[in-house]
Amino acid sequence: MSEQQPKPLRVVVAGLGNMGRSHALAYHRNPGFEIAALVNRSSVELEGELAEYAVERAFKEALKREKPDVASINTYSDSHADYAVMALEAGCHVFVEKPLATTVKDAERVVAAAKANGRKLVVGYILRHHPSWQRLIAEARALGGPYVFRMNLNQQSSGPTWQTHRQLMETTSPIVDCGVHYVDVMCQITDAKPVEVRGMGLRLSDEINPDMYNYGHLQVLFADGSVGWYEAGWGPMISETAFFVKDIMSPKGSVSIVMDEGAKSDDIDTHTRTATIRIHHAERNAEGRFSRPDEVLEMEGEPGHQDLCEREQDFLLKAVREDFDLSRHMEDAVQSLKVCLAADESVRTGRAVKL
Repeated sequence: MSEQQPKPLRVVVAGLGNMGRSHALAYHRNPGFEIAALVNRSSVELEGELAEYAVERAFKEALKREKPDVASINTYSDSHADYAVMALEAGCHVFVEKPLATTVKDAERVVAAAKANGRKLVVGYILRHHPSWQRLIAEARALGGPYVFRMNLNQQSSGPTWQTHRQLMETTSPIVDCGVHYVDVMCQITDAKPVEVRGMGLRLSDEINPDMYNYGHLQVLFADGSVGWYEAGWGPMISETAFFVKDIMSPKGSVSIVMDEGAKSDDIDTHTRTATIRIHHAERNAEGRFSRPDEVLEMEGEPGHQDLCEREQDFLLKAVREDFDLSRHMEDAVQSLKVCLAADESVRTGRAVKL
């Protein structure tokens, strides 16, 4: 007699922008989930596999009516914390897109609610589910520290993409919204605590919030002596030159992602794709020349953006069913946010921030 399959987890999805639609599609395709409701504050048309679902406007009402097992929160950043706490207190497990919140206090409030209610909280750190990024981290750790981290993700945008970026910048700067991913990568490699953060930024457009900047740069210092920088800019004026740099150096060598020729910053798959990893070893022979050539790892068959969203939701399903301990996951999400928000504070005050 075959073993009975567990009932699918019923999920309410809030927010149907690019990420929300991708996650909704992941739930639709995964037999471990069942979509109970899709929620978006404004009118939106769904196509393809999602066309069969109705879209409603009010998250709170959907939560109360459906009593789902999971709430998936993919709204703008300023509503993440309130929606997550509301869902956790209603007994839901929660998936929330990054950043977890727009303040450290709110991020800690969400984590406290997850612990108090005994629910799983998974934050959308998509790179943690990418085999090539996992390989990059492993190769960097094998070199040993201290490290220099050089990273950026600049996005030249126009049309609807620039409109989305402008909406995001009502509450969240590019170095916070995107930076949490790459600071998280730095922290996974070094294991050392970040101790000081510096930031600078510039408003390059009069089309955005007067209190916001669309180009930013952060520097972070770690307890083991490692240092790193991250740069992010959004908008029609952003350069496509060297828009994607992922480079890690240590006394023993370096590990780098080498992008394909012709890659474009507005291609969402570019933001996660590694193409090629180059490993350079610093050791030299008796003549002072390098002992071995660089290793070039071709990352063939990489998962695309939708595949990664599906991997994220599969992780959520396993976390619930197999009762994963997500304490470190939640702690890391708060720590990377803390670094990026400190950088934002530094941009605005002109002073370094001690952590």
